[in-house]
Amino acid sequence: MQRVKHKKSHLRVRSAPRSKKLSSATGDMRLLDAEKFLLPTYKRPPILLTHGRGCYVYDVTGKKYLDFLGGIAVNALGHAHPRIVKVIRREAARAIHLSNLFHNAHQGPLARKLAEWSGLDGVFFANSGTEAIDGALKLARLYGRTPDTPASVAAAKYRVLAMENSFHGRTFGAISVTATEKYRLPFAPVVPGVEFVRFNDVADLESKFSDDVCAVILETIQGEGGIYPVSEAFWNRARALTAKHGALLIADEIQCGLGRTGRYFAYQKFASRPDIVLVAKPLAAGLPLGAILTTEAVAARVSPGAHGTTFGGGPLICAVAQEFLNTVEDAKLLKNIRERGAELREGLQTLASKFDFIREIRGEGLIVGVELAIEGAPIVASALEHGLLINCTHDFTIRLLPPFIVTRGQVRDFLRIFETILTETAKRSALTKGSASAPATHALAATR
Repeated sequence: MQRVKHKKSHLRVRSAPRSKKLSSATGDMRLLDAEKFLLPTYKRPPILLTHGRGCYVYDVTGKKYLDFLGGIAVNALGHAHPRIVKVIRREAARAIHLSNLFHNAHQGPLARKLAEWSGLDGVFFANSGTEAIDGALKLARLYGRTPDTPASVAAAKYRVLAMENSFHGRTFGAISVTATEKYRLPFAPVVPGVEFVRFNDVADLESKFSDDVCAVILETIQGEGGIYPVSEAFWNRARALTAKHGALLIADEIQCGLGRTGRYFAYQKFASRPDIVLVAKPLAAGLPLGAILTTEAVAARVSPGAHGTTFGGGPLICAVAQEFLNTVEDAKLLKNIRERGAELREGLQTLASKFDFIREIRGEGLIVGVELAIEGAPIVASALEHGLLINCTHDFTIRLLPPFIVTRGQVRDFLRIFETILTETAKRSALTKGSASAPATHALAATR
């Protein structure tokens, strides 16, 4: 450990090996400071992004990148959208934060709009998706208690059934219902009472369901897990079991909700609704905001002091979220999402016929996964060189999450660039086949 002197205090910092590539390739003190002082929680390429416009971002050298990652489903209106910028400027001059001890002008109207979109009744605003997950688990435990059960006595209904291959976030509650072991096991013991069900396996769900279950939680489309949608049969059975046993069905739509599939919510392709829906990523167009949407029956169990947050639902951020939802409606972006998504998947299917290492194309709307027979990290690295932002999840799935405003021409540009990358990948694979070594790459990991 070493000490770094500051004018008024001393800060202990970690002495970490400095990346020779980062130091020599850039010499930019901002990157060097990030490398020295930030915790090493991400694998990042030595690129410093400075700003964005529409579906493009730019780095410190002025290089332009077509953004088909969208801040991991966050930048649904792209970058520097004029309507969003206008609202931020207006509200920043009025009030950024007022605290949840008082009403502000934007929480109520935003909650009404989300209730209209979802068909649900009650809303709680949080700071993030993972915080919304934790809040939903608390609501499930609360709902599982009978009104006459003393607070000091554990509820009879406490178990949560979560899905294999799931990802729900990074807090203790969220990793407890996240099946992927690399996220969960290093922090064990986690929150007890969780059991994992094979995704889309109705028989496994039935065998693990019992009367002490308070909730079933699932991603309507598994995002970090590789863009796998829940089947109608599994959804319907989960809905029937939870209704019969007085448990809650919780839909995590943090990545796939709020228009991403070409519907307001991914679950709206089914006849039945969940009891709780969780949203975040695109809700405030890049500012941090999550929400728990729920039924009146669940909302009725909540009383003052049962849950809370300091920053969630501030006036500026709720005004921006209102503008995002209004823009989706006014610009008829659901139609654009469906049309551009269809063009994207059709183009990818054509590429799959040319490259035998593409196994499958999954998804709907503008949430698309390209399953590979080879590791995806080199493709992500090559995409950066070609001015394209994409990412790889679960090592073998290229995940595409372009902004809702993406144009037909930008879809064509993506397909052209992506084909070039795949062609180079095929040639490189042929040349290095059987080699035990490979160049270092950066696969951008998901976070919540």
